[in-house]
Amino acid sequence: MQYAILIYETEDEFTRRGEPAYQAPYEVFTAALQEANKIRGGEVLQSPATATTLMLRGGERVIQDGPVPDSREQLGGLFVIEAENLDEALDWAAKCPAAKTCKVEVRPIGMVTP
Repeated sequence: MQYAILIYETEDEFTRRGEPAYQAPYEVFTAALQEANKIRGGEVLQSPATATTLMLRGGERVIQDGPVPDSREQLGGLFVIEAENLDEALDWAAKCPAAKTCKVEVRPIGMVTP
């Protein structure tokens, strides 16, 4: 089964992305996923300042600049992994560098039916 490891970062984490001390743990984590043949995809997202949020209200589109403002942390990126079960996915998520300073959400990836 595939799981998404969703990385929620603070504004400070976003500003540190160019620093070697920030990048090195992610390189190690990614290499470990590759070596175990678990990684299926992943992306780094741009800063929350580049986000646009859309809602439909009364059939009309309501557009808001920026991310959903309910949290200090914002979605910063994700890994898509293959895992036997939730416990294995959580084991991998615990190794993600963001787990030490931010929040990491694990969510099963489901099929969308037309």
